[in-house]
Amino acid sequence: MVTRYIQEAMRRAQYKKLEDGSYFGEIPGLAGVWACESTLAQCGQVLQEVLEEWLVLKIRDGDPTPRIGRVRLTIQAA
Repeated sequence: MVTRYIQEAMRRAQYKKLEDGSYFGEIPGLAGVWACESTLAQCGQVLQEVLEEWLVLKIRDGDPTPRIGRVRLTIQAA
């Protein structure tokens, strides 16, 4: 389920080329999940790493995650 969540989130990623030639990427609806890198490929890779780290923190802290398309992660306390 986590893999599917990441895939769905990455499909929604938005990128733009900045004036200095670098790329900025973010996933709308996921506050703090963004990356800025020198190439589009690097930006996508780092953006996914940021998303994975964001999810780990959400899961660790038991925080809710927003629904992405039809995918919802439900975190249950142990």
